[in-house]
Amino acid sequence: MKISREDIRNVAIIAHVDHGKTTLVDELLKQSGTFREHQEVVERVMDSNDIERERGITILSKNTAVTYDGVKINIVDTPGHADFGGEVERVLKMVDGVILVVDAFEGPMPQTKFVLKKALELNHPVIVCVNKIDRPEARPEEVMDEVLELFLELDADDDQLDSPFVYASAKSGIAMLELNEKGTDMRPLFETIINHIPAPTGDPDADTQVLISTIDYNEYVGRIGVGKVENGSIKVNQDVLLVNHHDASVNKKERISKLYEFSGLDKVDVREATVGSIVAISGIPDIHIGDTICAPDNPQPLPFQKISDPTIAMQFMVNDSPLAGQEGKYVTSRHIRDRLFRELNTDVSLRVEEMESTDSFKVSGRGELHLSVLIENMRREGYEFAVSKAEVLYRTDEKGRKTEPMETAIIDVPDEFSGIVIEKLSQRKGELQNMSMSGSGSTRLEFSIPSRGLIGYRGEFLTDTKGTGIMNTLFDGYGPYKGDIQYRKQGSLIAYESGETITYGLFNAQERGLLFVGPGEKVYSGMIIGQNGKTDDIEVNVCKTKKLTNTRASGSDDALKLTPPKILSLEQALEFIDTDELVEITPKNIRLRKKILDPTARYRAKRNSQG
Repeated sequence: MKISREDIRNVAIIAHVDHGKTTLVDELLKQSGTFREHQEVVERVMDSNDIERERGITILSKNTAVTYDGVKINIVDTPGHADFGGEVERVLKMVDGVILVVDAFEGPMPQTKFVLKKALELNHPVIVCVNKIDRPEARPEEVMDEVLELFLELDADDDQLDSPFVYASAKSGIAMLELNEKGTDMRPLFETIINHIPAPTGDPDADTQVLISTIDYNEYVGRIGVGKVENGSIKVNQDVLLVNHHDASVNKKERISKLYEFSGLDKVDVREATVGSIVAISGIPDIHIGDTICAPDNPQPLPFQKISDPTIAMQFMVNDSPLAGQEGKYVTSRHIRDRLFRELNTDVSLRVEEMESTDSFKVSGRGELHLSVLIENMRREGYEFAVSKAEVLYRTDEKGRKTEPMETAIIDVPDEFSGIVIEKLSQRKGELQNMSMSGSGSTRLEFSIPSRGLIGYRGEFLTDTKGTGIMNTLFDGYGPYKGDIQYRKQGSLIAYESGETITYGLFNAQERGLLFVGPGEKVYSGMIIGQNGKTDDIEVNVCKTKKLTNTRASGSDDALKLTPPKILSLEQALEFIDTDELVEITPKNIRLRKKILDPTARYRAKRNSQG
């Protein structure tokens, strides 16, 4: 017989990047008394990964729990970025409702639409939390209307249109139900969660069923499966069967050795958990997302959200440049292979394939950000390797036509820059679907564009809009191949010889274009040290010293003025390179290079490819 667990609520927080959901979770933790009185609490305590903290984005979904008025509220913080959408879809299966956080100034954004659509498809009740109402330019009433329009656009039913609105300032730790109220704490949000999010239901006397929705990984205990107890109960030392609804070959007897529930930010050992509890299970080495833990005598696997396929791939390879092995701790193909396969433990949207050459691996992911976060993590851990330009993964449809991944790009720019953005994206096979003016002198453009049209565009976009443009993209399925795209208009400046850069050589080279290196840096023949103003690649000698003569003219030794070099970030480097180039990544440096370092061999390869 099904019962409701009134002492539990399972809720996910969904939002667009940077709308304040992680800060909101911090406040709920603080105000529920999860932290001791004087405990030092870092900001955005849920973003545990360094990159998450620096970029201010959540990449992995996190679990936490607070207790309010005797009710345990399990909160799952989800990523807001489209590249990590695979995480969001699965997490929603674990909860019974969602809190949709929307910025009181920006309003609903593309990503809000993506996550809300998923929640509505699952018939989850929604609490709309309009956050940052204390921003000077906040416009909460208009944002409320925009959210309701979004609900209508996504075919929400009457109940969903009746969703409660809560107005909050997560930063100040206050929430209220009416805009004219004076908020004092987060109580109104806690109350709304308890009243509006249904309690989990299930049959406590039925056989065990736990669907694994996310995987955590810990060096000491290995893989940890996280999921909700759908039916029955689960105990330590219980014999179970691991099965999978979509894969009949998964059928393994296992024993539960450790069982945890979440409390605040910690995992707490428990002996038993019953219907509606979100649990973490360790001790099953081969547990995967989508597996169901069942009673051995009645295995009933639960159906599961299919994980989205990757759309973009890069090659990761052993660094073989003249400077190889000098800066990294892990440099061999075995090191790189082990690290990439370890990443598969927690990142289910990633694919790693071994290539014919043992020194290189094809790594496929959901987008440029997805792969660049992995590269940056490896770099910080001491890995040294090289990566190729990102390329999209094509498919063939049932009629045998070539199809490619498409994206919806939503761009907000000041009016004066809309022309250049439309022109650039049209060259990259983008089609303008919609254009609307907002009162404050900015234009919103909506494009349908092939994923490959966006590769390498973000840097150019920021330059074209003088850093004022905002671009958000959303994967939009596969569409017919749109034809060839001309990418980079400029060629590379390539170092002619190995050595250290010298001011005199750089001074002469800077007339040819924009330099990426300053004086006193190690370079090698075939390394890219700048961008040519014209379309061709040029070799320049930046290690050249000035020949001294016996007679010196006065003033000839005045300091040569060098323009400061443009130091490329990892994303800019990945965007800049062409198909015959690589990014060399070490813990200390990011360098660009030609795949073929020898100029003669490079020229020959180019001639053959054109012939």
